[in-house]
Parts: sequence; structure tokens; C-alpha cells
Amino acid sequence: MAKDLAPGQLLARGVMRCLMEHGFACLPEVVPKPGLRVDVMALGRKGEIWVVECKSSRADFTSDRKWQGYLAYADRFFWAVESDFPTEILPVETGVILADRFGGEILRMAPETKLAAARRKLVTQGFARTAALRLAGQDPSGLSVFL
Repeated sequence: MAKDLAPGQLLARGVMRCLMEHGFACLPEVVPKPGLRVDVMALGRKGEIWVVECKSSRADFTSDRKWQGYLAYADRFFWAVESDFPTEILPVETGVILADRFGGEILRMAPETKLAAARRKLVTQGFARTAALRLAGQDPSGLSVFL
């Protein structure tokens, strides 16, 4: 039930609904390598990979010291925040999605920094493997590391 989810998880739900409307397949809480856990990873129809970090408050954002490590796993990087979040504190070189538990909208498109072919292959295969393991119930934590 939605009432059992943390604020960031509710944001992730809305972000995934938004991105699915844009043709993306989404996975929540993906671990591309030990020590990194992205809130939402999305794979587009043309193989594009987006990463979204959900921030439920200013304190949540200012305490995040790992976000730049996520850039190596995405063509575009976004922050997802609620409408009352002070978006002016978000780095201008990143995208912004306004979201709530029901959906969202892309407020600022993130600049594209295409992944190298070898990295893209690893991330795409990891995304597919993680999705398949979750579907088969073989990754009960939902946090298998794919790189």
C-alpha cells in the first residue's frame, strides 16, 4: 500500500509513471556497483539510459554526496522533487522532474552525455538481468549489483 512507502519511494512511483508515459521501462532502487543505489533507472526505446534521484526535502538533497557517481551510468541525470521543493538549489547541469505519488512532469531536460558503447552494453545488460531476476522472484531484496 502507498501509505507504507517512504516519501522518496512515493516520488519514485510518480517518476516511473511519468517516464513510462515517455516510453521508458523503469526499475526502482538499482545498484550499478557496490556503494551506489539509484532511485530510478529508466531504459528508453532507443537504448537511452536515464537515472533519477528522488529528493523529498532540502536536507535529503544536501546530504547526498554520491550523486555525481551516478553520472557514469546514465545518458541523462535528473532530480525528482515535489512542487514545494526549492529547485533553485539543484545543479543547473542536471534535469528536474516535478513529481508526486501519482505522476510527474519534466520541468528541465537534463543535458545528454552519451555513455561509451562498452559502458552502455554493461548497463543495459545489468538492467535486463536485474529486471528478469526481480520478475522471477530471485532477487528478493531487489538490490542485485549489476556491474
